[in-house]
Amino acid sequence: MPVTDYQERVYTLLCQIPSGRITSYKTLASALHSSPRAVGGALRNNPFAPEVPCHRCIAATGYIGGFQGDWQKAPSGQNCEKKLEQLKGEGVRFDGKGMLVDQERWWSDFKV
Repeated sequence: MPVTDYQERVYTLLCQIPSGRITSYKTLASALHSSPRAVGGALRNNPFAPEVPCHRCIAATGYIGGFQGDWQKAPSGQNCEKKLEQLKGEGVRFDGKGMLVDQERWWSDFKV
């Protein structure tokens, strides 16, 4: 599946995030001089997951955010459960309301 230049830039930065760390849509957008919604659009269409770890991107508030185009409050919630499980497997913990527990997990050291 072909990707746009913008998607390629987003995916390149995602690959810099170490396992066990997370970033926000806002932080990625700032590094790219873009918008969080544009980043979310690129992540929604990530054909390279999980090698390109879109699950490591959450909302700037620390909320789990979306995954595969759905937010946790979507009727099924299945996609966010999958994202939570992937992050839990990397040692990133969220509370029962979907909020990040350990603030030391944030990553913003992108090389653009």
